[in-house]
Amino acid sequence: MARMDRATREMEVGVIGHPDFTLGFRLAGVKRLFEVEDPRNMERRVREVVAEAPVGILVLHGDEFARFPDAMRKELSNAVRPVVIPIGPREDTDLRQKIKQAVGVDLWK
Repeated sequence: MARMDRATREMEVGVIGHPDFTLGFRLAGVKRLFEVEDPRNMERRVREVVAEAPVGILVLHGDEFARFPDAMRKELSNAVRPVVIPIGPREDTDLRQKIKQAVGVDLWK
């Protein structure tokens, strides 16, 4: 098995969004929360988190993700790290595939 470097081993789950969205994750014990009060700042803040934070999986609301420009959505969807997981009632993302992409193995097998 390949050895992981320290930076890879220390990746965390992060959640970005309005405080109402991040609250449940805070209560569940997620430590890397990036709260964005003004939706106009979301795109800029996501770019900062992707570039700087030690986050392996980044969760955000599907409605926020849908507001990003097409090129940014494509870039985030195809990123290896962090794996970006939009969630919400209108999302049709294959969560199983995203988890497989994030951890490198299909946990359902």
